[in-house]
Amino acid sequence: MRPLVAVDWGTSSLRAALLGEDGKVLEEYASARGILTVEPGGFAPLLIAANAQWMRSAGTFYLLCGMVGSRQGWLEAPYCPCPAGFAEIASQLAWVELDRIAIVPGMSCEDHGVPDVMRGEETQVFGAMDLLGLEGGLFVLPGTHSKWVRAAGGRIERFSTFMTGEFYALLRQHSILGRTMPQDDGELHEGAFRQGLDHARRSANLLHAAFSARTLALFGRMPEAALPSYLSGLAIGEELRSQQLDAGRQVVIIGSSALTLRYELALAERGITSRRVGSEATWRGLWAIARTLQGQQA
Repeated sequence: MRPLVAVDWGTSSLRAALLGEDGKVLEEYASARGILTVEPGGFAPLLIAANAQWMRSAGTFYLLCGMVGSRQGWLEAPYCPCPAGFAEIASQLAWVELDRIAIVPGMSCEDHGVPDVMRGEETQVFGAMDLLGLEGGLFVLPGTHSKWVRAAGGRIERFSTFMTGEFYALLRQHSILGRTMPQDDGELHEGAFRQGLDHARRSANLLHAAFSARTLALFGRMPEAALPSYLSGLAIGEELRSQQLDAGRQVVIIGSSALTLRYELALAERGITSRRVGSEATWRGLWAIARTLQGQQA
């Protein structure tokens, strides 16, 4: 394969990696220069600065994913409709500079006549499948907007978005609930988190269950330091409550260790086993897409 620089460029951060021919990370770079901090015409200079310390040959290929392909990014990459696999993604790259710099398209699907979209998560799912030797399965990518993705035959068939992280932040920072909580979330209080999961399952309504974070504090039934973990359990529990999870089925969780741990605990409460994959999924996904592209061009 040609020398590959893989780039994950999101709203709040920029990450890049120099990958070897086998897909292994040789060097990494990270900064807080997300797309919202980039002035018009500033994307190319920032990309160059991100990998200036690496020896680059004339044939180096730069493959980018994430919000860099949104309307607020460098170049809008159209959404690739589901179902789609490596071949469809590789054939629909948005080229910033032909044969040198390309952006992975996002993906779209329809849910009861309403469109759903994602950017970047598709690359992570493809990377996780390649890393784990899977042709399909159920994947969850926790975050501000959590994604539940179903894949089969090496293709993403459909997905759904849950605004779990954003709802947690809104309740935590901009509702009456935040007034009884400490300024920082602190470490995970596993007991409180599990209590939140249980109450979410039993109440079956987050609008009702959320108020319990206030009343438990009001009656001194939970220490203030544990309330953020309890609220997190309520929000994640609501997300899981809407999933069709069959006992014995394994879920692959992709994301940061702190978030994937919470989902691992929450799934275990439902009797569901899981596997966790970190940031390496992004690099593997970009490498696999580049490998597919090279095969198409051969």
